Amino acid sequence: MTVVAIIAGTMLILAAALTCYRILAGPNSLDRLVAIDTAMAVAMCGLAVWAAASKDTTVVPAIVALSLVGFLGSASVARFRVGDDQ
Repeated sequence: MTVVAIIAGTMLILAAALTCYRILAGPNSLDRLVAIDTAMAVAMCGLAVWAAASKDTTVVPAIVALSLVGFLGSASVARFRVGDDQ
């Protein structure tokens, strides 16, 4: 299980680095919005890997809360987004 957790953690770190690049270099605000949503998903996956590796289920409510906040934030920004050219 430790090897799987290390491989998953390494892949999540790589995904977080690529997501940070997209947040900083995104050509428009919609690309940055998708990157922030992806960063939220990577954070949730990181918490899930940590919970599985440590056999500690106390972070499950935090994962659920992050998923709700991520969904509501993405839905609200996408609903009220104004075009970049205006």
